[in-house]
Amino acid sequence: MIPEVKKEVIDLGDGRTISIETGKLAKQAHGSVVVQMGNAMLLCTVVSSYNESTMDFFPLTVDYREKFAAAGRYPGGFFKREARPSDREILTMRIVDRVLRPLFPSDYKTETQVMIQLMSHDDDVMPDALAGLAASTAIQLSDIPFECAISEVRVGRINGEFVLNPSREQLSESDIDMIIGASADSVMMVEGEMKEISEEEMADAIQFAHEAIKVQCEAQLRLAEAFGKKPTREYNPAKTDEAIADKVREAAYQKIYDIAKSGYSKKERGEAFSAVKDEVLALFSEEELEENEGLIVDYFKKTEKEAVRELTLSEGIRLDGRKTNEIRPIWCEVNYLPSVHGSAIFTRGETQALATVTLGTSREANIIDLPTHQGEENFYLHYNFPPFCTGEAYPIRGTSRREIGHGNLAQRALKGMIPEENPYTVRVVSEVLESNGSSSMATVCAGTMALMDAGIQMKKPVSGIAMGLISDGERHAVLSDILGDEDHLGDMDFKVTGTADGITACQMDIKVKGLPYDILVQALKQAREGRLHILGKLTDAIAQPNAEVKPHAPKIVTRTIPGEFIGALIGPGGKVIQELQKATDTTIVINEVDEEGIVEILGTNQDGIDAVLAKIDALLFKPEVGKVYEVKVIKMLDFGAVVEFTAAPGNEVLLHVSELAWERTENVSDVVNMGDVFEVKYFGLDPRTKKPKVSKKALLPRPQRPEKKEARHRS
Repeated sequence: MIPEVKKEVIDLGDGRTISIETGKLAKQAHGSVVVQMGNAMLLCTVVSSYNESTMDFFPLTVDYREKFAAAGRYPGGFFKREARPSDREILTMRIVDRVLRPLFPSDYKTETQVMIQLMSHDDDVMPDALAGLAASTAIQLSDIPFECAISEVRVGRINGEFVLNPSREQLSESDIDMIIGASADSVMMVEGEMKEISEEEMADAIQFAHEAIKVQCEAQLRLAEAFGKKPTREYNPAKTDEAIADKVREAAYQKIYDIAKSGYSKKERGEAFSAVKDEVLALFSEEELEENEGLIVDYFKKTEKEAVRELTLSEGIRLDGRKTNEIRPIWCEVNYLPSVHGSAIFTRGETQALATVTLGTSREANIIDLPTHQGEENFYLHYNFPPFCTGEAYPIRGTSRREIGHGNLAQRALKGMIPEENPYTVRVVSEVLESNGSSSMATVCAGTMALMDAGIQMKKPVSGIAMGLISDGERHAVLSDILGDEDHLGDMDFKVTGTADGITACQMDIKVKGLPYDILVQALKQAREGRLHILGKLTDAIAQPNAEVKPHAPKIVTRTIPGEFIGALIGPGGKVIQELQKATDTTIVINEVDEEGIVEILGTNQDGIDAVLAKIDALLFKPEVGKVYEVKVIKMLDFGAVVEFTAAPGNEVLLHVSELAWERTENVSDVVNMGDVFEVKYFGLDPRTKKPKVSKKALLPRPQRPEKKEARHRS
């Protein structure tokens, strides 16, 4: 049977289009769509179980994969099969999940999977910008309860003009790379990196993206209507009991309010809230608890959230006693670890990060091998969030998606400040040692100081801050430097990083609908004030990058050689370069670029580096015809002496016996001996032997020929 295909086309306004199509592929899924832009095609499916999960949270899985076949490539490695997702794929999953998850009903608890895969790649299309559109469209075509259509777009800016969904090549010319997720009414997610733009410019980029998203949301609704919108499925809503809710609120609200106002530490506050919860539970009988304990706890959490929010809105007081724009106490220290190449501790309140820097050659670059992009990163950052940093104990099962996401944000914040001429591959590792909100921003601050401590000549130092928002529709409070609890209880988590001159990266999740742009701009401006305050603390600890790398850190020197000499430097089977590395205690890396060899010499001993440079100079040495050079005798022969150019050790040439002196020389040792140093003149290649010719006698005074006797004339 020929499938009935429905299709909608979205005009991007510059000759490019995006199509969304359903009815042809994956028809057993509860919703499926093919999104196409240029030759890039994504298939997205969504399936949600009809059996309610026993979990007390919504088990949503968003999975995004790029198939190597989509780009006509094979997976790298021994096993030619796609395996665990790459960091880039995980980052795409996160930006989609963060927009979708809040739009499912809070009491919807059935296993739900959104699966997105790249089936065809186009070099001019970055597919992650289409993933949000694909996910939302598939859900709109299903019967799964979902509040409203959303979409995501990427925004760039080239020569002052905003560009929608730019290509990777266009992004290389752009000063903005942002992905914005939104519904027709509200911006919900912003993530990206920028080249020191202003707060107003960032708000303009978000508005530009939102207008495009509105068009994409309308197209989804038209497609669902044309395909036949399915009635939303029935599910068991969460149990409610107003009598229990009132009893909990009456018993707990004021006590929670008073505790929140006391300015306790995280641990003290947690213990105090826990004691109130125990008092509330004690108000109910064993039979009531057996039947409704989960509901009672839920109402307690709602009461806690209500009380804390009201305290901030009505009195401007926060959980730890701060004002809304106040930053927690900060202390910093650099050069904490004696053996690493650079280190720094950044502590703000109860959040602490220890950052280290390691310097290496291009051999240590992070290799990117994806269907959509191949390349290298010479600056990268890894973020670790161990259980002890929150006083917990749980199994560690590899790197979490959260760690990948927070590390990527910090890396984007700092990478634009690494100078282009920096010769090192730089790895920053952040170990979060304590966490009570904004550990990713602590990573940015610690990373900045560690880089400066390592002697990386950063263009400018970077600081970061996490902002929050509490709003009841009429009143609102923008919070600087939020706590972990304020993140959970608030309406916005907005992380922003930058220098004194502008924003370098951001990550924003907005939970309140229809956030006015004036509040967004206020949050950005308040963030700038806090960011500059924190920046001052960083520069108090280390005012500018150290002029040199540490004595125990490797120094790197780069030399460029003609491509024709690469083989000679490497030697047969790598013999020359291996022996040179061993003799000089250095690491030598050669990369061929544009028919030239880029030689990187890494070592802690300057004498070893100098020896490698001397070897390269010797390799490149080309004597000029007619010039005079100093040489040293290194071998005696019957028919001459082998001499070495002292300016280029290893460059040897035969000084023939006939070129030693003007007089006839019977024994070479009559004129020169082993180790003698003297000057010779270079004549180029001998036309007869085709070998280089040098002469000592050419620099000696030529003896006068004896005068010929006058011939006798016969009479």
